[in-house]
Amino acid sequence: MIAPDFWSIPDRKLTSTELAEKTTTLKQRLTEIASRFSDIRFATSLAAEDMVITDAIAQSKANIQLFTLATGRLHQETVDMTKTTENHYGISIAKVYPEESDIQAFIDQYGMNGFYDGEVAKKACCGARKIKPLNAALLGADAWLTGQRREQSTTRVELNFEELDDARGIAKFNPLFDWNESDIWTYIKQEDVPIHPLHLKGYPSIGCEPCTRQVKQGEDIRAGRWWWLQSDSKECGLHINK
Repeated sequence: MIAPDFWSIPDRKLTSTELAEKTTTLKQRLTEIASRFSDIRFATSLAAEDMVITDAIAQSKANIQLFTLATGRLHQETVDMTKTTENHYGISIAKVYPEESDIQAFIDQYGMNGFYDGEVAKKACCGARKIKPLNAALLGADAWLTGQRREQSTTRVELNFEELDDARGIAKFNPLFDWNESDIWTYIKQEDVPIHPLHLKGYPSIGCEPCTRQVKQGEDIRAGRWWWLQSDSKECGLHINK
C-alpha cells in the first residue's frame, strides 16, 4: 500500500522586499493596537500564524500579554511547544485551564469522547474546554488578538483587521487577516521562528489531539479539524461574536 502524501510546509514565495513590507505593516499594526488600548491579550495556539504574531510582538516590544488555552486534550507536542516558545523569546505564556466541574459535566452527559457523536456534543466539549476558559482569560481586557486569516476557511473570507467582539464587549484584532499561507511560512523561515513539530508531520492546522488529524495534499488546510463532521464551518466557537 502506498502511504498517503500529506500536506507539507510550502516553499518560500515572497521576495525579501515583499516580506520586509509585510513585516513592517504587521509591526505597525501591533504598535497601533498597543497605543490605543491598555490591556491587550493574545490567545496563542502555538501554531504557525500565532508564532508569527508572537515573533512580531517580541520584535516590536508591543505591550501585549500572551496566554494559551490548556484544554487538557492537547498533543504533547503542543504542551512542549509552550515551553520552547517561552525559552526562545524569554517570555511567559499564561496557561488557562478549564474548570474541572465543567469537564465532569460534559463527561457525565456525553462521555469522555462524546464529541465524536455530532455537532451538539462537539460544541459542548469546546464550550467547556475552550470558550469558557477564553471568557475567563479575557476578563478585564479591552482588546484581544487572534491569528485568523481570510484564506483559512469559508467562514473567514470577510475577516477584517479590527472588529467588535460583541459577546465580550471589547475590540478584537486579526493582524494577519490579509496574509496567505506562503506569507506565513516565508516569515517563519526568514525570521527563524520556532516551528510546531506537528507542522512537520502533515498538520497545517492544530487543535486538540482527538479532534485533529493530518491533511492530505490538496485537501483544505482545515480539513483535519473535526473531520468526522460534514460541515464547511470548521470552528469551535471561539470566534463567534454573538
